[in-house]
Amino acid sequence: MATRRTFFKVLGAGAAWALSPSTRLSSMPSIPDGNIDFAVVRGGDVATAVKKAVSMLGGMEKFIDKGDVVFVKPNISWDRKPEQAATTNPVVVETVVSLVLAAGAKKVIVADNTCNDARRSYKRSGIRDAAEKAGAEVPYMEARKFVKKDLGGDVLKQWEVYRGAEEADKIINLPVAKHHGLSNVTLSMKNLMGLIGGRRDLLHQKLPECIVDLTAYFKPDLTILDAVRILKANGPQGSTLKDVVRMDTIAASTDPVKIDAFGISLFTDAGFDNDLALFPHISLAEKKGLGTADFAGKGYQEIKLG
Repeated sequence: MATRRTFFKVLGAGAAWALSPSTRLSSMPSIPDGNIDFAVVRGGDVATAVKKAVSMLGGMEKFIDKGDVVFVKPNISWDRKPEQAATTNPVVVETVVSLVLAAGAKKVIVADNTCNDARRSYKRSGIRDAAEKAGAEVPYMEARKFVKKDLGGDVLKQWEVYRGAEEADKIINLPVAKHHGLSNVTLSMKNLMGLIGGRRDLLHQKLPECIVDLTAYFKPDLTILDAVRILKANGPQGSTLKDVVRMDTIAASTDPVKIDAFGISLFTDAGFDNDLALFPHISLAEKKGLGTADFAGKGYQEIKLG
């Protein structure tokens, strides 16, 4: 488990790499694709960056079996345009859907239990058009499509779960990195709240514990973090484009804790005071055996595209 010191040593290193990727890249030994468990791609166009990150992990065929029904979970919660960085970049979604279908999946479902009106959010985010263009089904999460399940969590015992995600063979999580007023950031684990129904506001009383319980229950097969644009303030909806920073970064891993630790490192200039207590879901997830915060350890590889 990461201690306060080791966690923020990693965090500070991640911030340094974000500022000086060429220095980091020149000193990093190359690891053959497929032997990597945490891939970071900086620069290049979005689709190429996503494809390269997945390739570095061994290719989408490593995660998808022929005939799979795959649920892809982007953040579509808000009635916002892609440049406002409140929702997942639609090019990330389109590219992942294409890769999943090319790997042999029978069907891909893209959906989210949105906070704003679903029809407006799906359309304005660009995700509906992008996902359908790539061949996915993009349903609205209607109330009748939720089923109460025993989650077996430390806090969440029973809750309403979206049937499409519950019945899928594989889940791919596509969070966007952004500030959040309650949890300071919202990344991969919190993105899974979009797979449940009911009074989600009640979860805010023990939010870190709840999002860790959801991660343990859904166990995403792959997480790809969209940090093409990140929302540094006034999240989760955003307010002005002045809050958005272009980082042109994609990270991919099967470890949601690594993804979140890396994502937090992108926000070290956002007013956080290097206190691990600000991100209790990290240590809770480690204790639950869901992964490690040491994202830059063995199996880490970062590249920069031209």
